[in-house]
Amino acid sequence: MKNNLAQPGRAFAAVAAALASLAAPASAQVDPVRMIDSFERAGGKFDGYRRSGAKGVCAAGEFVGSAEARALSTASAFSGKPVPVLVRFSVGGGNPKAPDNAKSQRNMALQFDLPGESWLMGNISAPVFGAATPEQMLARLEAIAPDPETKKPNPEKVKAFNDANPETLLQGKYFASQPVPASFAKLNYWGVHAFGFVDAAGRKQFGKWIFEPVGGTQGLSDEEAKAKGPDFLADDLRQRVAAGNVAFDFNLQLAQPGDKLDSAVTPLPDDRKKVTLGRLTIKSVAADATGPCVTINFNPMVLPKGVEPSADPMLAARAAPYAVSQGRRLSEGAKQ
Repeated sequence: MKNNLAQPGRAFAAVAAALASLAAPASAQVDPVRMIDSFERAGGKFDGYRRSGAKGVCAAGEFVGSAEARALSTASAFSGKPVPVLVRFSVGGGNPKAPDNAKSQRNMALQFDLPGESWLMGNISAPVFGAATPEQMLARLEAIAPDPETKKPNPEKVKAFNDANPETLLQGKYFASQPVPASFAKLNYWGVHAFGFVDAAGRKQFGKWIFEPVGGTQGLSDEEAKAKGPDFLADDLRQRVAAGNVAFDFNLQLAQPGDKLDSAVTPLPDDRKKVTLGRLTIKSVAADATGPCVTINFNPMVLPKGVEPSADPMLAARAAPYAVSQGRRLSEGAKQ
């Protein structure tokens, strides 16, 4: 298998696709520049870093699709042959010094390097997203932005938003209920959006996916998390990959008629059937803060033939702000 850490490949094509989406009507309801400005005001501005998932590490691996996946979709990712994948693990938020030992979001973004096309994903360590629509996301960011004088969010403004938008609290409640993850490699990652999988006869099956670590998840006690300190995840990942035991099953939860498919804050019912689409194995980790992940924005609207987006407005609206953020990072001197 070719070493993806030395193969930027289709990163620039992905950037171009995101830039083209700036004119897409699906995301026209919210100005993407205003969205990224709000991210910077709410979480701080750190030149060269991603406005979300700033603290991260780049890895490379391969994916092998299953027969079950080939029955659901014609996507070339499921051919059964090893597919090179770039993987970026990160801690949620825009601060490149975010603590690894906090109960917060982790991310696993992927780029599948397919024949003549790419498949990009942004997966998070919660079954729900932080907002149902781009308008709601923007309002949330503006509500939690620090006051220029006090340098802290206005509690009345935050309460008013939360009271009017209780569904945006679900993600935070989920993180608070979970232990600090022991590793990037021992955590579930959800796609949160619904996608349609199209077979050779044109039949479409919608579902929501989750990457589940082979061997199960692992958390830390409060005492263990404190002892680990704020910067252990990247080195831990390198050690586990060197030992050859980092892999995830790519599982798809199948939607049924009547299931809500247009909301990233509404998971599918727990009893929905789950099929395994294949296995992702991590083979290597970048030794430093460089590597091909730097130039990829992991726009989840970049999909292969055989996989289609749902009508989720939050999914459609992510591409344009990603492109604005990418443009700023590149002009500032992009960092991992």
